[in-house]
Amino acid sequence: MRALRLIGIMALILTLTLGSCSTSVAPAESQRVVIGFTASQSGTYRVESQEQVQGLQLWAEQVNAQGGIKAGAALIQVELKFYDDASNKDQVTTLYGKLVTEDRVDYLISPYSSGLAAAAAAVAEQNGKLLIAAGAATDSLFGKGYQHAFQVYTPASRYLTGAVDMLRKADPQATRIAILYEDESFAASVATAAEEYAGRQGLQVVMFDKYPPGTTDFAAWLDQLPALEVDALLGGGHSADSTALAQQLADRKAPLKLVSLLVAPALPEFANIGAAARYMTGPSQWEPQVGYSAAGAQTQDAPFYGPSVSEFTQAYTTRYGYAPGYHAAGGYAAGLILQRGIETAGTTDQQSIERALEQISLLTFFGRIKFDAGSLHGLQIGHEMVYLQWQQAGSGELNKQVIWPEAGRSAPLQYPRQVP
Repeated sequence: MRALRLIGIMALILTLTLGSCSTSVAPAESQRVVIGFTASQSGTYRVESQEQVQGLQLWAEQVNAQGGIKAGAALIQVELKFYDDASNKDQVTTLYGKLVTEDRVDYLISPYSSGLAAAAAAVAEQNGKLLIAAGAATDSLFGKGYQHAFQVYTPASRYLTGAVDMLRKADPQATRIAILYEDESFAASVATAAEEYAGRQGLQVVMFDKYPPGTTDFAAWLDQLPALEVDALLGGGHSADSTALAQQLADRKAPLKLVSLLVAPALPEFANIGAAARYMTGPSQWEPQVGYSAAGAQTQDAPFYGPSVSEFTQAYTTRYGYAPGYHAAGGYAAGLILQRGIETAGTTDQQSIERALEQISLLTFFGRIKFDAGSLHGLQIGHEMVYLQWQQAGSGELNKQVIWPEAGRSAPLQYPRQVP
């Protein structure tokens, strides 16, 4: 399996050269649209960005193989054009300007991460260009009056509130929590909302602190936990720092009943830290175990659109050699949303597509999709988080299980966390 995964990664690296890249199977006589974006081949967001790009590439390949997107009487083939942003905001600003003014792409997809997506959205708004904000959860992006950005992910303000609910349900006597988060826009938004929500639910936040991006040593904060008698720790930031934090909690045998961290636990690579991953929980935008279906759409007053959960999961696994996580699913969903907008509008005209997106209410393999069309234009108001936990099977193998909400879980929460 790891060999197949390596092949998939090498294939992506070959595709994402240091210059610009194009992916298209459109015949010369076909109509086409060009979708532009940047991806992080290096830097902080390399792993998550890779997954998002692969999901988007799978969507484009499938659309083109089926003849294209139906826009009225026309079939529209898709071309992807993208550059390496090296996880750098300045690069994002420059390259999105290039995509719009030099490459003259038709529509934009944001890069992964709220910070980079905000830079892309500013360029898109300045140039009046439609942008599907994939991999961006910050709420603040949608309080600036932007009219051309549409968010795929559940907003950051709802990322860790479910962890608070989960703790209260599992253990009403657990009242003291710590929130430790990366000092950047996405994690700060999540942490601030979680602190406010925890207070409203009667929990005492005995630590609320942040650490600089790139932090790998958490001793200064972990040394404080025993004296604070903390029941649960919430926070983290992105893949590298959350993974390091989980490992150090295990190394110190921190007596915490629940740990819920951002981003890292949702990635397949998290299992590489072995026993330190067990019992760890985290919010996820999507997991292969979720039960979104056409039958479920009937109870949500929203049509089901696109592939089923199993169809997407199987197609991604076949294409890349391993099962998708939520970053990959979000990349595919970004393309699917744009596709639905074009089909509903019946044209490739951007203004018509934007009006269509303002009105859609769908259930997809990724979950519910609906956008605010008012003062927070483009904010995702339909999609909900799920929570996962790494659990050990009878064979000793670690597996992710959906444990919250209870109605959609694949296994019960294992609580309290046992010290490795």
